[in-house]
Formats: sequence, structure tokens, C-alpha cells
Amino acid sequence: MQHFDLIVIGGGPAGYAGAMRAIDFGKKVLLIEKKRLGGAGVYDGVLTSKTLWEQSLKVASIREMVPNFEVKFDAISKIVHEAIYERKTQMTVHSQLLQKLKNRLFFYEKGTAYLKDKNHVQITKDDGKKKTVSADFILIATGSRPRIPANIKVDEQIIVTSDGIKNFTSFPKSMVVLGAGVIGCEFATIFSCFGTTKVFLIDKAERILPFEDEDVAEIITTNLELHDAHVHHGSSLKRMEIVNGKVEYDLEHKDGHTETLTVDKALISIGRVANVENLGLENAGVKLKEKGSIWDDDTQTNISNIFVAGDVTTEVALVNVGEREARHAVVRMFGPTIKPLSYKNISTIMFLNPEVAAVGMSEQECVAKGIAHKVVKLDYATNARAIAMRKTKGFFKIIVTNDSGMRILGMRVVGEHASSAIQGVAYLIYTNQGIRELADMMHPHPSIIEGVQECLRMLLHKSIYKPYVFKDRLKCYVCENGVCTPIESLT
Repeated sequence: MQHFDLIVIGGGPAGYAGAMRAIDFGKKVLLIEKKRLGGAGVYDGVLTSKTLWEQSLKVASIREMVPNFEVKFDAISKIVHEAIYERKTQMTVHSQLLQKLKNRLFFYEKGTAYLKDKNHVQITKDDGKKKTVSADFILIATGSRPRIPANIKVDEQIIVTSDGIKNFTSFPKSMVVLGAGVIGCEFATIFSCFGTTKVFLIDKAERILPFEDEDVAEIITTNLELHDAHVHHGSSLKRMEIVNGKVEYDLEHKDGHTETLTVDKALISIGRVANVENLGLENAGVKLKEKGSIWDDDTQTNISNIFVAGDVTTEVALVNVGEREARHAVVRMFGPTIKPLSYKNISTIMFLNPEVAAVGMSEQECVAKGIAHKVVKLDYATNARAIAMRKTKGFFKIIVTNDSGMRILGMRVVGEHASSAIQGVAYLIYTNQGIRELADMMHPHPSIIEGVQECLRMLLHKSIYKPYVFKDRLKCYVCENGVCTPIESLT
């Protein structure tokens, strides 16, 4: 029986990152993946959707100058497949070369893993053959899959999840998206920006992106509608089924009236479910949470030698978080004592139109928690780079503590290149620093990140544009005890 220092179950972004980190410690590691190396991160998730998003924004930009421009579906599909092939090839070649090294530490098995106990894993190959291996430590990184409502039959052809988008052979003339969270809004953005699909978005809440601030949701909704998308605000889905090759669905609106609509396709985007079935977790005594994901304490399960990372915990289903968790878990196994992971400075990007980048707490979260804070908000129309790009829709918003230290609590940027403006502020949150160092740096010009600098200058009473003059473009206010009051004295 082969014995390893670490067995990693799941070859997606988290599992792969964990295996590579174990090599850094000189450990013998086995990575087991039942389908395809790279997992959903390459094939049905981030890489696919973001490649589509990039192309859709290019098409939308062309359509601003050439309104009747249409792109062929086959051309877009070819670009997506090329992106997948490139990433897949990188990972495959890298893993193959690692296995050919004289001092071999990395081993790979394609098959289904099953825990026989806390140290032994049975691998079932595609041909049915089985073998058992053992390890000192096990890292579970089996990911997640789209959640499917019990009352909707998803065939991944006409009614699809994000996994079924790859089955499209043309742009649908019409499509309904169930779920107004990040993924639902991203796909609504993508298909509306291509300009060929009439998109409907079912939003049970009063507004899309309910976890985000209202001003963020408002600008995204406006841009969706500008691209001929329609948001069913405050509407509940009562029925959805395939009728004569199309999707028929019934909606009940907040005023009580109902209507039946018919579209070509439907996308279900109501969250994800952890992949925990048929892993043999019960044999090892691994505990689950109430909602079915794996319980953990700073990546360690209730079984001391078994760790977990990525979507299978369903805490924060992001590639960067999963990779970080896996690397952290491996350091806990083989490295020096380290402090627990912190999730307070996670930088996220929402691939919408315009792009949304976030870090730390939102404004509504601060209000809900009763945290006194100051807010500065700067319109993209004041930024030279945004003006040069002719992309002036958006804003910068920074939230700080309501004291002289002005420690950053969070930031939201909505607009072109939003993600490039986040990381500096994320570092300040991570290190618990104030704003002065970043405000005094020489930022490149023209650049989007100058907007961050100007926000900080507003807080320090030394902004170039004065908020009491440009009241429609610059805003400063303090929020305390649920009441937000403009700060007219900030200059």
C-alpha cells in the first residue's frame, strides 16, 4: 500500500493549490480528481463566465458606436474554448512534468475517492478497479455544484444552471434568470451586453444584490435596463417548466397579480451545494454543518488530521478564498504555527456592467451592526482616466471609523477597472492602518486608483475638488445611531 504525507481529494483551484504548497515543504502528496484537473474553476465556473463577460463588454462597446453590430455565437464559443484549453494545458503539463522529476513528490490519480477511515482512502478508477492508499493528513477540496429547486426540472439544455451554459449552440432570443445574486446578475449582464438576447431577471427582493449597498444595486440595475434587460422586482416564481421546447413560467408580483411568460431559455442561479456525498465522511467521523457543508475550525475539521478548503465549506465560494484556505491548511499541517485566517479583507470582483469591486464591510452592514462611521463618495466623472476612456458611470466609496484614526472599514468601487483600485485599501484593512500613507503616495496619472487617493484626501480636508462645491459629484457624511448627516466642513 502506498503511503503519502498528504492526500488531497479534489483537483479544482483549492485542491491544486494545496497540493503545490505541500511540495514546498518537501512532502509526498497525492492529488485525486474524479473528472478533470482544474474542476469547475476552469470548465463551468470562473474562467468560462469571465471569458464570456470580457467578450460581452467588448461587443457592448462596439454597439455603442455601431448599434446594429452583431457577433456570431460560434466566434464567442471559440474564444471560450481557447481560454479553457490554454488553462487546462498549463495545469496538465505542469502536473505531468512534476511527476517526471527525479526527486518525485507529486502523484496524481484520476478516480473517485472514498474515505475508509481517517487515514485510508479508496480510489475507484473509471474502469471499476479499486486500490487503497494511506496518508498522515487528508485535505478535502471537493467543491460545490449549482443548487437546483425541487420543483423545477433542469435538463441543462433549455432550463440550465451555470453548468449548462456550455450546451448553448446559439444566443437565445430570450432568457429568464432566476436569482438576483452575483452569478445571476453576471449572466444577465453577459447576455444583455451581447445585444441579441432579451433578458428577464427574477428578483424576489425589492432590489438586486440585496447583500450590497443600495447605490451599488441601483447603478447595476440601470445599466441592465439600458441594455434592454428587464428586472422583475419583488416577484415570486410560482411555476417554471418546458412547454413545446420553450420555457413557460408564472410570476406573482408584489401587488398580487400574476402573469405567465414564455422565453427560449432559463438559467437557474440560486446558490451552490457542497459536494459531500459518497465521500465516506461518516467512516472518518467528519462532522457536517446543518446545511450540509463540512464543519471546520480555521480549515481543520473535527478530525485532527483531516482539513477542508474551498466551496465544500460554502462559507465564501470564491476561487481566491479556496486557494488561500488550502495553502493555509497545508501550512497548519507541516509548517510553523500561524495565526488564523482572516476573512475581513477579502477582495471581491463582481463581473457586472459596470464592474464592481469590494473589500471589507459595506455601508449597510455598518449601519446594521450599529458601527459609527464616516463615508466619502466620489463620482467616476471626476476621474481623468475614466473621462479618457469615456466610461464615467460609477463611483468610489470608502467607509472609515468615525474617529481621528479613520481606520478603513470597507470600500466599494463601481466602474471601469474597479478591481485595480481595491488591493491597496485591502492591505490597509488587513494591517489595521489608517489612510494617510496611501493618501500621500504619488499615484500614476491618469489612473483609476487616483479616485481612491482623492477620497482619502477628502477625509483629510485636502481634496482637489471640494465636496461643498461639487455636491452632486462628491459626498461626505457621518453615520451614527442610524442617522446619516452630511459633513459640510470637509474641504
